[in-house]
Amino acid sequence: MTHRKCLLFIAVVLFSIPLAASNTPARGQTKPVSERMAATAMNTLWRDAAKNESGTPAKWTYDHGLVLKGIEGVWRATGDGRYFNHIKQGMDEYVNADGTIRTYKLDDYNIDNVLNGRVLLLLYKVTGQEKYRKAAALLREQLKTHPRTSEGGFWHKKIYPSQMWLDGLYMGEPFYAEYAATFHEDADFDDIARQFVLMELHSRDTKTGLLYHGWDESKQQRWANPATGRSPNFWGRAMGWYAMALVDVLDYFPERHPRRRELLAILQRLAVSIEKYQDRKSGLWYQVLDKAKAKGNYLESSASCMFVYALAKAVRHGYLPVSYLSVARKGYQGITNRFIESVPGGGVNLKGTVSVAGLGGNPYRDGSYEYYLSEKVVTNDPKGVGAFLLASVEMETAEKQSAGKGKQRPERSTKSH
Repeated sequence: MTHRKCLLFIAVVLFSIPLAASNTPARGQTKPVSERMAATAMNTLWRDAAKNESGTPAKWTYDHGLVLKGIEGVWRATGDGRYFNHIKQGMDEYVNADGTIRTYKLDDYNIDNVLNGRVLLLLYKVTGQEKYRKAAALLREQLKTHPRTSEGGFWHKKIYPSQMWLDGLYMGEPFYAEYAATFHEDADFDDIARQFVLMELHSRDTKTGLLYHGWDESKQQRWANPATGRSPNFWGRAMGWYAMALVDVLDYFPERHPRRRELLAILQRLAVSIEKYQDRKSGLWYQVLDKAKAKGNYLESSASCMFVYALAKAVRHGYLPVSYLSVARKGYQGITNRFIESVPGGGVNLKGTVSVAGLGGNPYRDGSYEYYLSEKVVTNDPKGVGAFLLASVEMETAEKQSAGKGKQRPERSTKSH
């Protein structure tokens, strides 16, 4: 059975499950926190901020796609068709019958806009509707002509020439890999691997093992080191994007591809530095990773969620030793202790997410330590919510597997009863 037919079969089965039978806890029990966070995301995100009755943002945006990927994880875990319907409704706000995408412009060459293609591929595989395939193909067309560095690395955006940012690896590469696997464009995997290798080559600090947020090949930006082109600090969420990108790309990267080993080696090096800079007391990670004791630095929720997700998933797939699951568990406990609060109606809020951080632009962001501390910290930022959904589903899966470890089905008795 093909992957697409398998997903279609699963969807038909899941949609036929009555609501009462869809992994709903018995009366008096609390739902898993992933479902409670999904309820918050589905019921409140964007409604107040955008004044949009549909509950979707005003334009095509990557953080919406991240939330929908998180909700996809809850759908797969629960079998509740409401989650899939929410995903479909969210994308149908933008995808026209002919496959064009409302508010999207290919010639903006913004790699952020590619992330949502992963949701389009899910919808195409499950429903078979051509509009989703055509919309995904449109995003693939962007990558064919997207500006690149001299070595072939994707620019983060056309308005940021000659620059690669860690964020961009998550925005572009998992979609690129899934599209290549779905439509058998196998030659693309060399290019996908190249993006990770170049990003690590130009942004990794050998002393700490951490990756700088951005790299400017031209070395012309005020934030860029004139000798290396690197930005001056290690931003937590930037490294979180990169870590999630690696584990998600490996889902589709061919087992026998000669460059798969390179990606695994990068992930293993990255995991060492993630563990090294985990706060021992809280289990969390700081906004600026290597400056735990510096004035004003703070523990940040979205980066912590991303690291937990990446480590737990990597262990589940065998990319990392099982010891890293304890790092993820400690981080997840810290997240739920410090950042999760219950709200009336059974949902939860996620606190402590920095709203944004970037380099350059207008007003100019210089990448300094003071800059990273200047951005607002908010509750229920979609980037944090999406990452928390991914992390919570991974950790709930890990705990279920742990609970069943070592248990065996009793042998059937030969005696009559």
